[in-house]
Amino acid sequence: MNSKSDYDLIIIGAGPIGLACGIEAKKSGLNYLILEKGCLVNSLYHYPLNMTFFSTSDRLEIGEVPFISHGAKPVRTEALEYYRRVASTWKLHIRLYEAVTALKTENGVHEISTPKGHYTAKAIVLALGFYDLPYLLNVPGENLPKVKHYYDEPHPYYAQNILVVGAANSAVDVALETYRKGANVTMVIREKQIRESVKYWVRPDIENRIAEGSIKAYFESSILEIFPTTVKIKTPEGEKVLDNDFVLAMTGYQPPFDFMKACGIHFQNDAFHTPVYDEHTMETNVENLYLAGVMVGGLKTGKWFIENSRVHATMILDALKKKL
Repeated sequence: MNSKSDYDLIIIGAGPIGLACGIEAKKSGLNYLILEKGCLVNSLYHYPLNMTFFSTSDRLEIGEVPFISHGAKPVRTEALEYYRRVASTWKLHIRLYEAVTALKTENGVHEISTPKGHYTAKAIVLALGFYDLPYLLNVPGENLPKVKHYYDEPHPYYAQNILVVGAANSAVDVALETYRKGANVTMVIREKQIRESVKYWVRPDIENRIAEGSIKAYFESSILEIFPTTVKIKTPEGEKVLDNDFVLAMTGYQPPFDFMKACGIHFQNDAFHTPVYDEHTMETNVENLYLAGVMVGGLKTGKWFIENSRVHATMILDALKKKL
């Protein structure tokens, strides 16, 4: 390196994979820093309050810290407690509520700016996740206060006409939970059926509720326009106008492509906008700039999870130790 750096490594993102990278950096004796724009494991914090994970607790463990949950599959509150314990156990160097506003590379040194300071590092890991940028419906009325792209709990929707958009796990969970807490639930689904990827223990439940008419579902349908008290939808039988109090658009999220491009990262010419990186080291086309976690899949956000991307931390640090 041609210039002096504040840190050997800066990790952007304090989610589970960012924490795992910090643990490996500490074990390797590197001078590191983790920067996080929100709270610890910010994406998990914004999950629905009653969410249950796909994975068993042992598949979510990092840093040799045991994760013991009451059930085989932990819930959100247990995960938040666990990752707080991981951060405390390893005494990780984390600065929370400090968003990175710019990242550039000059003379082999990465320069990071935040509202609270300026940092330089020999290497960077982007472990950003993708929960902050929802796919928009791009229809008139989407900016109305009653349209939500995030869901936390069912109570506000009691006795309300709810329209849930989507056919994947989040949409199914929202439809079932709000229905069981007293909402009048309708689903609008682009596909011909509930997705095959829906949790195997949940799929029969939603299919049965639809079959019996407890939850109304319009398949091969989409929203045309949203009004204060109604929603216009397009169905195979034609346009329909439904009474509506809230639209819960569970349409998924996307990685921060603009930020990645601003960092100089290239992308493959494929349908999923997959970033260019070395599958053995996780290094991008930008020297000493690495990717970790779900963002490596581009638009294929269902490919990577905590359980199968934990290994990115050791892959990156094994490669980095040979260079620093």
